[in-house]
Amino acid sequence: MKQFTNIKGIIFDYGGTLDTNGKHWSEVLWDRYKELNIPISKDIFKEAYIHGERTLALQPLIQPSHDFYDVLLIKANVQIIYLIHQGYLPDTALTHEYAEKIAKGCYDYANKIVKKSLLVVKKLSFSYDLTLVSNFYGNIHRVLENFGLLCSFKSIIESAIVGVRKPDPEIFTLGVRALKMEAYETVVVGDSYSKDIVPAKAAGCRTIWLKGEGWEENTDDSVPDAIITDLTQLTDLL
Repeated sequence: MKQFTNIKGIIFDYGGTLDTNGKHWSEVLWDRYKELNIPISKDIFKEAYIHGERTLALQPLIQPSHDFYDVLLIKANVQIIYLIHQGYLPDTALTHEYAEKIAKGCYDYANKIVKKSLLVVKKLSFSYDLTLVSNFYGNIHRVLENFGLLCSFKSIIESAIVGVRKPDPEIFTLGVRALKMEAYETVVVGDSYSKDIVPAKAAGCRTIWLKGEGWEENTDDSVPDAIITDLTQLTDLL
């Protein structure tokens, strides 16, 4: 029996949800670092990761024409440059090759996951109106088009365009308005407890938490309306 029988619309997160099936991007990147035997600890990697995310949020390094590989390459470059400047890595030709190898490995990983996510999204799009709400850099349309996801969504709410970022509940309210529904008629699907589930609940939406290998944070399993560990489980609930 379907658990969400009164739902008319679905709001999806992108990063960490459709492209990694619940695995936080810090863990995806760290896996590539380990594969390449980059000689740093995970704590130092986290420093570089946080620096990279803050840099991309503040500087217009990513342009609307950039696809997902471009995003990953820019992100990896920022991290590697930080590690060099902090003295964690030597400034050598080999070190500068890391970014391309990291980006390619991450892109290949995401591409495999998105192909499976696309099947779920397309199936749900026959029964529900879908929108996407994402903290992104102004190029989410290009990324979704690159992966064949764009046509499945009725609308796209992107933080860089609307000027509101998760965890502000207002960004989910914008998603609800785009669907032209009441909040209680929508369900938000996302991997982040603090950036998707908590603010979506505050906006009045139902929530499904894609709980995977995530960033360390305090969570409460009683907050989401349902918890899944694989995106394919959505079709059992909706």
